[in-house]
Amino acid sequence: MTTAREIMTEGAECIGENETVLDAAKKMTQLGVGALPICGTDNKLKGMLTDRDIVVKVLGKGKDPATCKAGELAQGEAVTIGADDDAEEILRTMTQHKVRRLPVIDGHTLVGIVAQADVARSLPEPKVGDLLEALSTD
Repeated sequence: MTTAREIMTEGAECIGENETVLDAAKKMTQLGVGALPICGTDNKLKGMLTDRDIVVKVLGKGKDPATCKAGELAQGEAVTIGADDDAEEILRTMTQHKVRRLPVIDGHTLVGIVAQADVARSLPEPKVGDLLEALSTD
């Protein structure tokens, strides 16, 4: 049984909910990633911020990324996966919520991210194909 802990990318860095979207964009550039978890001052996960969110929800709406806070883009409760959850649960959660990246939680601690690419590298082709199809349709 493959678990989230086995296929995740470790060491996910957060953007603080009170940091600006511009700070987030700079951090994404520095880390070479397209998404960052948004973490609150209470060290709890508030959501995910993607490069697409920055373009569509900030720039596309005429907001200033230097003043817009990352926390403003957190949408409700973050979709996560437990570190010891199996591959079937990863696929089910990604498909159900139509997300390409899942923060991995161990207790209340963020320990990594399972991205679509991690799934593609680690799981059998038919399962990956089903996920890609689900994420590619509206």
